[in-house]
Amino acid sequence: MTMKRKLKSGIHHGLGLFFEYETYKIVQINSIKVGIINRVIQLAIISYIIGWVIVYKKGYQEFDNAVSGVTSKVKGVQYTNFTGSSIGARIWDVADYVIPPQENNAFFIMTNAVVTADQRQGRCDEDPLVAPCSTDSDCPAGLAQMLGSGVNTGRCVNSTQRPGVRACEVLAWCPVEVDRLPAASLLPNVANFTVLIKNSIEFPKFKVKRRNIASGMPEEDYLRFCRWRPDHPLLKFCPIFTVRDMLRHAKVSDNIFIKGGVMAMNIHWDCNLDWAESHCTPEYSFTRLDDPAAGISKGWNFRYANYYRQNGSDYRVLIKAYGLRFIVYVTGRAGRFNIIPLTMNLGSGLALLGLATILCDVIVLHLLRKRSAYREAKFQQMEDEDAYKAMNDEEAEESELAAGSAGAASAAVGSSAKPDYGATGE
Repeated sequence: MTMKRKLKSGIHHGLGLFFEYETYKIVQINSIKVGIINRVIQLAIISYIIGWVIVYKKGYQEFDNAVSGVTSKVKGVQYTNFTGSSIGARIWDVADYVIPPQENNAFFIMTNAVVTADQRQGRCDEDPLVAPCSTDSDCPAGLAQMLGSGVNTGRCVNSTQRPGVRACEVLAWCPVEVDRLPAASLLPNVANFTVLIKNSIEFPKFKVKRRNIASGMPEEDYLRFCRWRPDHPLLKFCPIFTVRDMLRHAKVSDNIFIKGGVMAMNIHWDCNLDWAESHCTPEYSFTRLDDPAAGISKGWNFRYANYYRQNGSDYRVLIKAYGLRFIVYVTGRAGRFNIIPLTMNLGSGLALLGLATILCDVIVLHLLRKRSAYREAKFQQMEDEDAYKAMNDEEAEESELAAGSAGAASAAVGSSAKPDYGATGE
């Protein structure tokens, strides 16, 4: 077949497909095996629609996400006595160890510290681990000690921190900080400190507002004595947490008090507003966010200072604070019955039932032993009187040409094989 004829044949074939129409043919198969396959597939689809979509995923409800606000209040007192150090004997209360006093959806509790007391601006020796020297030439004047505390004066002096060692003299807040972290927590009683979390939420679509402090109870007495316990039917709603309980439920040891860390508190509201609003209550969970096994820059710390004036001079107490930073996350969703999502899910489910027929057809027509018989019964081709026959006519013409060529070849062979008796007179 030439290229032109192939192209023409392809065009006619495409036109033939264009003028075709397919309709479904219903074939009833009386077979226990096929019937069981069909019902099992239908049952699986119906179970998915009712069990998963409608019941578990609450496909009969419309939903709204919570808008939230959180405030925190820490309470606890600690007495320490570090005689002979810059800290000395003192009382630590909330104003000392909660820095800053208020944050958005977070709070910090100091558990350890490096305290440098009575600093004032002047000249003093730098930390020899930061700026060691042997001669004045090792301390260029005006060079800032970016990892230290001040600016070089140009002198190399004896260190007051480590006898027998020399260090650069600097202009700084003196004496400079000796960054040596205590081996134990500065505030060992911090595990008993308490945190009151106030969380107010709203579901704007439903105009429902809730808070995590239970209503119907004398608030002052309730908040004075309750402590959160997740396994207690009433105390699991208490909004007051001890630091120890939060760490224990996050599976974090008390070693975190030495260098600090970052903790997450998650408050989750999952509310079914088809029930009374009093059933809309929060659930609390805790986890540690930073890596306790980190080899570099482990924990959580920062510096701040308390300033005061004495005898006409400005002084400060520099504190490098280590501690626990709690970040409060609030997630919430509420649902209420609505006929529209229910109707949409049921309609989608009914449409999904059509998948059972498709799967059964695949099994019957391609996998079962009698698939050839089922295929013959299902597919039937009919031609109307106005069917597009160009392609068929062309094929018939090609068949006739081929047959004619074959007949001519046979005749030629027959004539060449017949004897000629006329020349002999017989």
